[in-house]
Amino acid sequence: MANRGPSYGLSREVQEKIEQKYDPELESRLVNWIIVQCGEQIEHPPPGRQHFQTWLMDGTLLCKLINSLYPKGNEPIAKISESKMAFKQMEQISQFLKAAEIYGVRTTDIFQTVDLWEGKDMAAVQRTLMALGSLAVTKDDGCYKGDPSWFHRLPRRPENVIPSQKVERTQANSGQVISMVDSEEQKDLLVRAAVCLAHYSASGNDKKGGYNPSD
Repeated sequence: MANRGPSYGLSREVQEKIEQKYDPELESRLVNWIIVQCGEQIEHPPPGRQHFQTWLMDGTLLCKLINSLYPKGNEPIAKISESKMAFKQMEQISQFLKAAEIYGVRTTDIFQTVDLWEGKDMAAVQRTLMALGSLAVTKDDGCYKGDPSWFHRLPRRPENVIPSQKVERTQANSGQVISMVDSEEQKDLLVRAAVCLAHYSASGNDKKGGYNPSD
């Protein structure tokens, strides 16, 4: 852990509350996953928040972890350094965070570099890694390694018809009716109504009790 002076007053109180959110059970699960996922002879760290931080703080394992979630040749981080220089380590943590966000981890689940490198909020680090693991299990693209029960599988988004398709479908259905009308004035009115109805349906309002042309 990075050497920092003792915390006093409110700062110490806040830090203690943050540390209470840290979960030793999640730590064990995450350590096991990282070792299995990276597929290398990685030494298992001693248990404990500070040991977990030391194990990850140079960014090397994190970069290997995110790379392992991609097919060979498509890894997002081209070069991984085991440098002891502080700025290099922090740079690698930042690279991991950027790659994790691109992978699909929500911004609200991404920890800050200092949360790990200075040990300010290791609970946030756990949250990011749990979100990453859940995404990897949910994607089910063959890159995840480990026990699927280690992470919560996220619900898949329903493949709804996109608004433009809704408009085209509604207009097509209305076109069958319009073709049966002889009067040009009536056709014009029906066309206007069909367009309005299509846009109303595409906006999702048809799910709130409005008329749905597909019913």
